[in-house]
Amino acid sequence: MDVNAAVAAAAAIAGLLTGVIAMLAFRVSEREQRRPTRTSLHTDAVLPPGVDTVLSVLRSSAVVLDENDGVVKASSAAYALGLVRGGKLAVEPMLKMARDTRRDGEIRQVELDLPRRGTGRGEALAVSARVAPLGSRLVLLLVEDLTEARRIEAVRRDFVANVSHELKTPVGALSLLSEAVMDASDDPEAVERFAGRMQIEATRLTNLVQELIDLSRVQNDDPLEDAEPVPVDELVAEAIDRCRHQAGTKEITMAAAGAADLRVWGNRGQLAAALGNLVENAVNYSPARTRVGIAVRSVAQPGGDLIEIAVTDQGIGISDKDKERVFERFYRVDPARSRATGGTGLGLAIVKHVAASHGGEVTVWSAEGQGSTFTLRLPEARAARGRRPSERDDSEGLDGEAGGTSHPSPHSSDPSAYATLPSPEVLP
Repeated sequence: MDVNAAVAAAAAIAGLLTGVIAMLAFRVSEREQRRPTRTSLHTDAVLPPGVDTVLSVLRSSAVVLDENDGVVKASSAAYALGLVRGGKLAVEPMLKMARDTRRDGEIRQVELDLPRRGTGRGEALAVSARVAPLGSRLVLLLVEDLTEARRIEAVRRDFVANVSHELKTPVGALSLLSEAVMDASDDPEAVERFAGRMQIEATRLTNLVQELIDLSRVQNDDPLEDAEPVPVDELVAEAIDRCRHQAGTKEITMAAAGAADLRVWGNRGQLAAALGNLVENAVNYSPARTRVGIAVRSVAQPGGDLIEIAVTDQGIGISDKDKERVFERFYRVDPARSRATGGTGLGLAIVKHVAASHGGEVTVWSAEGQGSTFTLRLPEARAARGRRPSERDDSEGLDGEAGGTSHPSPHSSDPSAYATLPSPEVLP
């Protein structure tokens, strides 16, 4: 009996200990579950009230760091710029700024050039970083992307430098020629020769100033405020008439071909200037006794029909590297020829801005030694969309009208896609 009692007592004690241990384990488990983890610390709950809302509306990229440099909050722009990777701030200079600010509580700001991810071309991302304490444990990092602002500033500086250089050239020439005229006052032939050169330089200066005014106007004005349906054949006729003298001097034949009764919506003066610049460039960069063609057609598009005006020449052509820059202001494919023709390097820049402001575009196809085709695409005016389909599609190529070598447009390798005008104008 004593043995049985002892066994029973031992079993009771063991059961009691097991129960106590199980209860303690349960309490410890509950306590661990209630204890905040590292992951839970990195949630929006640790942010001061209202901060999350403010960060969501900021234009700057925002990153909030805790006392261990862990990312508590980061905006999508911060990820897009590559500032945050794998839950950590990936820019060492910014991380050092955050640690210094956490230590002394001072606000810091710096501009940095960061490598742009995924380009492989060494392009830099210009940013302005500002670090400030946020509460007692957190640090706020705001990063502003300055890349586009710097690019615009560089373009502005280049523009001012180019304008200064272009203005200085004819002004300096006029100054020297005026001195030469004074020194040769007793030589009528020399005076006449120098006066002729002065007239050329004065004309070049006048053209440069006028094109600067035109470029400024098309950049700042809204051409659709006083827009109207403009007949395309009238624009073509004006462009041909503008270059009649230059073409006649070089014995260049100009031919117009395309569908009649087409209209585009926009500012007549700006559209005439844009097309005139394209035709004038074609004439200036074409050898003597060649041909310049102007072809017009309507192209159906899901968002509305487009009018394509293609200007084709048989000139020197443009290399692949130059095609990417021909629409830049003051850029010239052949500076020597530009000096001879009096070109300013602004004509194609004006065409580009006019096309963009009218909801269109301008493109170029070219091959060295084979000539170039500049194609101006503009939305068709609604008033011109009721014509018969046959007027759009029945076509005879530009070469079928005037003969010669074909030059494909950038979006069509078949010049016959352009319809034929009933009465093409041919010069001289």
